[in-house]
Amino acid sequence: MIDRVPALTEHDDRWVLPFRGLTVTQIQIDFAFGLNLDDQGAVRISNTATLGWVNIAAHPDKVVLEPERQDVAAGLQLFNTQVTSAVAFKSGALRIVFANGRKLTVDPDSDYEAWTATGPNRMLIVSLPGGDLAVWPSR
Repeated sequence: MIDRVPALTEHDDRWVLPFRGLTVTQIQIDFAFGLNLDDQGAVRISNTATLGWVNIAAHPDKVVLEPERQDVAAGLQLFNTQVTSAVAFKSGALRIVFANGRKLTVDPDSDYEAWTATGPNRMLIVSLPGGDLAVWPSR
């Protein structure tokens, strides 16, 4: 049986990232907040992010992560969680949903790259300043 590499999929307003089923195996903290996903993908967040819940009716609480200040302790609970959905919106926003019901969102930044995502076969997506994406699909 041949293992198929998940594909980056484009839609009118978004890109679906090939991270479904991958697990957060490492968290990196410096002036960014990084998630390594089974050595097959990674997300590096430089902008303020929000960690909340998919079901906001049952769990209205959310926490703001500020990577530049290393104020990301709440994000450590993502360790060893599986990604169920990862979407890069063409507006520059990012949304990652996890199997534990958590949702991580990042808005674009007006002046800086808010986040980057890397994946299989050298895929790279960058949220550009002002809210747009630069996309280099897998080769």
